[in-house]
Amino acid sequence: MWTKKQLRETVEAKMSDYLLLAVSNRQPYSHTGKGGKIVCQRQAGGLVTALNPVMQAVNGIWVAAGTSTHDLRATDPNGKVRVPPENPSYTLKRIFLTKEETDRYYYGYCNEGLWPLSHLAYTRPLFLASDWEAYEKVNRAFAEAILEEVGDKQAFVWVHDFHLALVGKYLKEAGRPNIISSLFWHIPWPNAEIFRICPQRKEILEGLLSYNLLGFQVRYHCDNFLAAVDRELESRIDREKTTVTYQNQETLIRAFPISIDSQAISEEADSAAAKARSEELRNELSLEGKKLILGIDRIDYTKGIPERFRAVDRFLEKYPEFKEKFVLFQLGQVSRIHVQRYKDLNDELNALVEEINWKHSQGSWSPIVFTRSYMPYQDILALYRLADICIVSSLHDGMNLVAKEFVAARTDLNGVLILSHFTGAARELEDALLINPYDYESFADTIAQAFAMPPEERQRRMVKMRQMVGQNNIYRWAGKVLSQLLKFEFQETP
Repeated sequence: MWTKKQLRETVEAKMSDYLLLAVSNRQPYSHTGKGGKIVCQRQAGGLVTALNPVMQAVNGIWVAAGTSTHDLRATDPNGKVRVPPENPSYTLKRIFLTKEETDRYYYGYCNEGLWPLSHLAYTRPLFLASDWEAYEKVNRAFAEAILEEVGDKQAFVWVHDFHLALVGKYLKEAGRPNIISSLFWHIPWPNAEIFRICPQRKEILEGLLSYNLLGFQVRYHCDNFLAAVDRELESRIDREKTTVTYQNQETLIRAFPISIDSQAISEEADSAAAKARSEELRNELSLEGKKLILGIDRIDYTKGIPERFRAVDRFLEKYPEFKEKFVLFQLGQVSRIHVQRYKDLNDELNALVEEINWKHSQGSWSPIVFTRSYMPYQDILALYRLADICIVSSLHDGMNLVAKEFVAARTDLNGVLILSHFTGAARELEDALLINPYDYESFADTIAQAFAMPPEERQRRMVKMRQMVGQNNIYRWAGKVLSQLLKFEFQETP
């Protein structure tokens, strides 16, 4: 099993001459004001969960967009700050966007265009020429920040996600043979018919084929990408090697299912502090004598949160004997609130919680507790440990690391994972209870099945899932990416 130590030793042995840069729109840590002081907080989301331990292992540089005046004040004159605050082990380099750039590039092209295009959640994508212009401009700004940081040093530049598809193109145009580049596309890649909707589809594909390596979560997304290239560009596709040659550039196309630092999560969740915090949360949530169903998601229409609430409603209709015997605690981080579809989703969730709680509440008990407040990661681990059931009901998801985090946190081998078929994680965590989130009847029955599952079956399923998550951890993921790109042999530890 790969470890942080093994990854660090591999990088030192094989890549000592390389500067390692991770590049993403989202930053791993943000700074905010609290009690008259600037404090540093780890950001939520799958990208940060996955990449943060890798960057700590390799002592690299992470280039990302800062978002506040506190972020600006916390950096040095070159826009840099060492993170994490408790044990600084890599450098965060921030670039800062104007309000107009953020509106058009991030809220516009990325989240009203590419995000709905890539997810089968039946939200119509919106593509505006002005948003595309901002997308190009911001991608160029990221490339310029990378070039400034790299100089003439040998560098591996690892770009992440759909926000930065064009960065590789601008790096290539700079004519820097000292840079090897890769992009990992964290979300699904749509099929060729859906991708045709995008007015800038040729430019997006050309940008992606400027990278040396292009990674996706699962093989199916690789196949969809190759189909799009085959339809849109005059290129040479080698399906045996899984490469595309376009304008004299060969790009490797690979599936690298992303994961987590399972060992670190297991150890922290099993700590005395986490156990104590679990008991405090049990009291705070009034769970004495009740089961806990847990949902942890960014508030997004792809995550299936309304479907989850409606399934709980149907569960109580079909199994009224469970009233007053559980609480669904839904933690949701507000995001992209400037996009109308997200405003509508927030309104829909508020209405659903009010309706379902009014319908089923008895005395002081209500079935759903919905909070948007920030919770430290240590509290989230305590919730994982406390939960009897964790529900991941995404309508479409590249991977979903909440499912893997829940499994890693369950050192007690207890708890049941209910997982959507439409996540990349479902291909690995086959011992979860798999659901179609659109089918409220079977979804409700699966919740009942989870409550009724015998302890020995819960343990058997959890053992198998923990073995999968432990073996396919984030260091193995990073090691495979680096070995593919830099062409050294990937040595697996038994």
